[in-house]
Amino acid sequence: IMVDDMGWSDIGPYGAEIIQTPNLDRLAEEGLRFRQFYNNAKCTTTRASLLTGLYPRNGGRGIELLDGRMITLGEGMRLAGYQTGISGKWHNGNRAPHRPFDRGFDQSYGLWDGCCNFFDPAQADPKFKGGRVRFFGEDDRRITEFPDDFYTTDAFADRAAKMIRDFAGTGDPFFVYVPFTAPHYPIQAKPDDIAKYRGKFSMGWDELQKRRHSKAVELGLIDEGWDLPPRDPEAKPWDKAEDKEWQNLRMEVYAAMIDCVDQGIGRILAALEESEVEDHTLVLFLSDNGSCAESPGGENNTGHRPGPAEYYSHVGPSWAYAQNSPFRRYKSRMHEGGIATPMIARWPGVVPPGSITDQVGHIVDLLPSFLDLADTDYPETHRGATILPVEGISLVEVLKQPDRLVERSRPLFWAYAGSRAVRDGNWKLAWDARVKRWELYDMVADRTEMHDLAAAKPALARRLASEWETWADLTGVRYK
Repeated sequence: IMVDDMGWSDIGPYGAEIIQTPNLDRLAEEGLRFRQFYNNAKCTTTRASLLTGLYPRNGGRGIELLDGRMITLGEGMRLAGYQTGISGKWHNGNRAPHRPFDRGFDQSYGLWDGCCNFFDPAQADPKFKGGRVRFFGEDDRRITEFPDDFYTTDAFADRAAKMIRDFAGTGDPFFVYVPFTAPHYPIQAKPDDIAKYRGKFSMGWDELQKRRHSKAVELGLIDEGWDLPPRDPEAKPWDKAEDKEWQNLRMEVYAAMIDCVDQGIGRILAALEESEVEDHTLVLFLSDNGSCAESPGGENNTGHRPGPAEYYSHVGPSWAYAQNSPFRRYKSRMHEGGIATPMIARWPGVVPPGSITDQVGHIVDLLPSFLDLADTDYPETHRGATILPVEGISLVEVLKQPDRLVERSRPLFWAYAGSRAVRDGNWKLAWDARVKRWELYDMVADRTEMHDLAAAKPALARRLASEWETWADLTGVRYK
C-alpha cells in the first residue's frame, strides 16, 4: 500500500497527533516500523523502482520508465505462481506495452498516469496545470464515466478489497499493489471527513512541526539530539501568513484525505481477515516521496477553495515543511524531507509486533524481497530479452529479526531534476539543485542535516561524489 506526496510525520505511528489513522496505528502495533526507509523523491521514479528493483534510467526523464530489459513485480510474482492485481495510480505509461495489463497484472484498475480530480477523473486539469484529462483504466480499456458518489480513494480501496476476496477464493497465493493518489493535489475530500478537522490546525505550521518532532522523539523514531531544522526558504512564518482561515482549510482537507486512506486500509485489512488469509499475508505501507511544496496556479491562489471537486488546490511549502518534520526539503529534493518515507510491515507470526529497525531500506529492495518470499530467483532473461541485474537487496531477514542489519555491497543513489544524493553506510552526500554544491552529513549524529561536514572531510566528499558520478553515467543521468 503506497500513498502519494505524504510527509514523513503525517500518520500516527510517525508523529501525527491530530490526523486519525487507527488502522495504520494497528499495523504499527502489530508489526515493524523502519526508521530509515527511502523512496526516489518523485511519483514516477519511485513507482518505476518499486516495480523493477532498479534505479530509474535516463535520469527519470519521460513518463514511460519501464522497458524490455526490466521485469515488474507483477511479472516476477506471476512467474512465482501468484495471482496479481493493482488498484490505484500506475504512472508508468498509459499505452501498450507499458500498462499494468501488459506488464504482469492479472487485474488492473485505476489511474495510468498522474493525479486527477478525486470526484471525477474525467474532469480536465485546469489550464494552469496543462488542461489534460488523465487516463483512468481497467485492464485494456479506458473508463470515462463515473458515478455521482465516486471518490478515487474509496474506489481504489474497495477494488483492492474485491481483488483480495477474488484471489483468496481460489486458494492460490496473490500479490496486490494499492498505490493511492491521496494526499497528492488537488486537495479534495468528502465534507464529513473534512468536518473532523475543523479548527484542529489553528496553531499553524511552525507549532505543528515542533509538536510532531516531540512526538517522533517520544515514539523512539528519531534522536532527540538532532537539531530541529528552521523553516526552509520557501516557507513563511505562521504569524505573517495571510488569510489564515484559507490556510487552515488547506491542512484540514489534507488531513481528511489521509483519514480517508486509513479508512480504506481498514476495509482492505477486513477483506484479508474475512478471507481467512490475514495470518498468511505480509502487508507493507509507505509513501512515494515527501510532502509536496509545489504550487500550481500560484502559492496564494485563494480563488481555489480546498475540498470541493470544482477547485484545484495544494498545501504549499509552509504546511509541507511541517508535514515532513523533522526533516528538511520536500518532494523532488534529495535531503531527507524529499526521500525519507514511513515504512510499516505487518506479518502475523513472522514480524515481531511493536518492533522498530535501524536497517536502511530502499524501494529497490521490495522486488528482491518479494521474490525471496516467493522462493523464486530473479530471472536473467524474460520474453527473450536479457534483464538488467537487480539493484536492491532482500530485507526478508530484517522482517523476521528487526535487530539484524543486512549489509549492502553498494551505496544508495538518487537523482532528479538536478538534485542528487548518495548514501554509503552512515554518510550521505547531497546536492540541492537550488544550492548547487555538495553537502556531507553524518546520518547517525545528524539525520536532520544541519551540520555540513564537506569542508571538514573533503576526501570523503570527493570519493562519494565520484561514486555518484560513476552511477549517474551508468544509469544515464545528465549532470554536467
